[in-house]
Amino acid sequence: MVDIKVLVTGVGGQLGYDVVNQLISRGHEAVGSDIQPAYAGIQGGSAAEAAPYVQLDITDKGAVERVIGEIKPDAVIHCAAWTNVDGAEDPGNRAVVRKINAEGTQNIADAVKTVDAKMVYISTDYVFDGQGTRPWQADDKCFAPLNVYGQSKLDGEIAVSTTLEKFFIVRIAWVFGLNGKNFIKTMINVGKTHDTVRVVNDQIGTPTYTLDLARLLVDMIETEKYGYYHATNEGGFISWYDFCCEFYKQYGLNTGVVPVTTAEYGLSVAARPFNSRLDKSKLTEAGFTPLPDWRDAVRRYLSEARL
Repeated sequence: MVDIKVLVTGVGGQLGYDVVNQLISRGHEAVGSDIQPAYAGIQGGSAAEAAPYVQLDITDKGAVERVIGEIKPDAVIHCAAWTNVDGAEDPGNRAVVRKINAEGTQNIADAVKTVDAKMVYISTDYVFDGQGTRPWQADDKCFAPLNVYGQSKLDGEIAVSTTLEKFFIVRIAWVFGLNGKNFIKTMINVGKTHDTVRVVNDQIGTPTYTLDLARLLVDMIETEKYGYYHATNEGGFISWYDFCCEFYKQYGLNTGVVPVTTAEYGLSVAARPFNSRLDKSKLTEAGFTPLPDWRDAVRRYLSEARL
């Protein structure tokens, strides 16, 4: 495989950090970008920290055109996004959410088209309506997302698919990684100070470890197998309750985990999908290696995270 130059947006987040590390470990040229003036992720000598960095506000169309025009990447892996699902429901935030997730993505896609690069857009299970029990297929049509965040990510998908031909739209769910906040970190911290925790058991899906996902995304841009894909770790469909029980066990916490329904939990502002089952068979059909079992991913994550 010829070495390629890749611009990674959102390098300050969980996924962007791992993507840059993966690119460099495989001999590719990576440029990280985010809205902060300088790299603000994990410090300590990683490739992501040492990689070239450019400040970029993806909502600034002129800046996006200038940066991508100057770098002339072979591919852009677009990880930057508004991801605060409950915060997106605030009427004061809705315009900003759309500006980042939809208009910002359109800006990236337009600039990518100008330099004839490939683009990877990271999407979410939230683009679906979350009903039923049938796993969502990668090429299923998306209708009526349940919340503002889901609609903004769907609008981003549409921006990419209507602008470009050389694109990968990769939907993921229940993300955890070293560089940032996630459910595992939050619940372990809570579990250290509480005898019991309440976790919903009627939302069903599969977790995604960003380290494993990053490997797949780099695999993808080394090909021309464009289209829509679903990518979470293997190991079957579970609830958030099942997930929490497993990582508490692996971590060695004896905190009690009480299963509750979404209605009983009652703390979420945004509506959450009950059915986040993503069918990943298209990955193997296209010749890509699936992500490892989620239990193994939790084990590896806990061995690296300082919790």
